[in-house]
Amino acid sequence: MIVKPDAENLAAAAKAAGKRGLPPVHLWNPEFCGDLDMRIARDGTWFYLGTPIGRKEMVRLFSTILRRDGDDYFLVTPVEKVGITVEDAPFVAVDFEPSGDGRDQVLTFETNVGDAVVAGPDNPIRVVRDHETGEPSPYVLVRRNLEALIDRKSFYRLVEIGAHEQHAGESWFGLWSQGQFFPVIPSADLP
Repeated sequence: MIVKPDAENLAAAAKAAGKRGLPPVHLWNPEFCGDLDMRIARDGTWFYLGTPIGRKEMVRLFSTILRRDGDDYFLVTPVEKVGITVEDAPFVAVDFEPSGDGRDQVLTFETNVGDAVVAGPDNPIRVVRDHETGEPSPYVLVRRNLEALIDRKSFYRLVEIGAHEQHAGESWFGLWSQGQFFPVIPSADLP
């Protein structure tokens, strides 16, 4: 018997499953139970039934059972899998802390749900430029196909510590973290 998904049942299952760190949602393959009226806005606000979820603890709990399969996002427990809507990225990197300089620099990001992630080979930074405006949208991989959109204030701070390097045969402006260079924009495209 499949029970209609609701936020309370999912929260209880997530709490039980995640007692020790992040639950292994990538290992769970329950039946799809349908879509839940839950949405993550581009600014990182989580909504349930059209209303913002105001309890940070609840948002954090849901974030621990979030999984992306292809282009679709799901909240997954050992017994339920429900679809949700994500407008852009499920998380927002709201701050970062640099340490070191140049190629030895390490960038540690903090997300709106309390995750800390160190950019590097396992957690790359990527920048997508809007085809019409050229406006950049920077992201950092948080975990298993789940990215955080780097907020504007943090991106401006990142630009201040960027460097020009040769990448793929041309000069790029980008960022170093954990010995990895992440290209942001070709140097020739900068004003």
